[in-house]
Amino acid sequence: MSPMSMNRRCFTALAGTTALAAPMVAAGVARGQARWKPEKPITIYNPFAAGGVTDVHMRLLAEAVGKILGQQIIVDVKPGAAGTLAPAMLLNAKPDGYTLAVMSINTLRYPHYQQTSWNPLTDFTYITGLSGYTMGIVVRSDSPWKTFQDMIAAGKKDPDKYNYGTSGVGGTGQLMMIEVEQATGAKFTHVPYKGGAEWMQALMSGEIQFIADAAQWAPFVDDGKCRILAFATEKRIPRYPDVPTMIELGVNVVGQSPYGLLGPKGMPPEIVNTLHEAFKQASAEPKVTEYLAKFIQVPWDKNPADFRAFAEKYYAEVKPLLIKAGLAKP
Repeated sequence: MSPMSMNRRCFTALAGTTALAAPMVAAGVARGQARWKPEKPITIYNPFAAGGVTDVHMRLLAEAVGKILGQQIIVDVKPGAAGTLAPAMLLNAKPDGYTLAVMSINTLRYPHYQQTSWNPLTDFTYITGLSGYTMGIVVRSDSPWKTFQDMIAAGKKDPDKYNYGTSGVGGTGQLMMIEVEQATGAKFTHVPYKGGAEWMQALMSGEIQFIADAAQWAPFVDDGKCRILAFATEKRIPRYPDVPTMIELGVNVVGQSPYGLLGPKGMPPEIVNTLHEAFKQASAEPKVTEYLAKFIQVPWDKNPADFRAFAEKYYAEVKPLLIKAGLAKP
């Protein structure tokens, strides 16, 4: 199931289990599982822009996990290479649990259209899923486009005249729009940015006419500064019940964009399991779920085996889409 299709009731369910989650790591020891006890700070390389939603999410998790494991968790921002620089930095790291990285979905796309020094399926240890973005099309509240159909009509009448912003070339936002263009015949100009703070500023200043990306725009919508034209989700979002999905509007597009935590290949199971349980426990903290809820995100809990299985499946399935989009060769 796509994380975008998860019902936001997940937040309530997870928040309600916070009290039960507290002894989770200790319970692993009771079941006979070895528990790893870190003896120095742990560094997590983060490929997302500083101050963005994911960066704040990781820092909230780092604070909570630091208390659980009794060691400081350092979040080190390493943007670049379409969000794949952070995982690439694990190639020379020891598999001792002290160097980790956030993996964006782009890590499973990038090797299809760009030569890399790493293989996403053989060079990393999959630790845990963390969260997933909700993708949509958003304009300023004073935009003449009142509906998704208005936007498409404008893109047909004046091809490439109107600009849209995303978080990068080859990312979910651009792939989503390539599919929209191919399905409708409209044409827009893509403008990539480093993150949500940049493309929100660009939208509000008129540099771009719309955003096709994750819901870092949600607070602007709630404040009346922006308007959602459509969601790239399988079902409507309960928080915005009147906003249709692209599927409802005849464009079969779903933006899939989860992220998780990786380590260097060859990490011992006791380290992997301890980290997974610690992050799972931290993800249930009310301040974490409340923060994610502001941006229509849900926790995406994947144990190491399920996370790897997702990666292997997606890595194979996404190539035809990238070829269709002209970003990869057959």
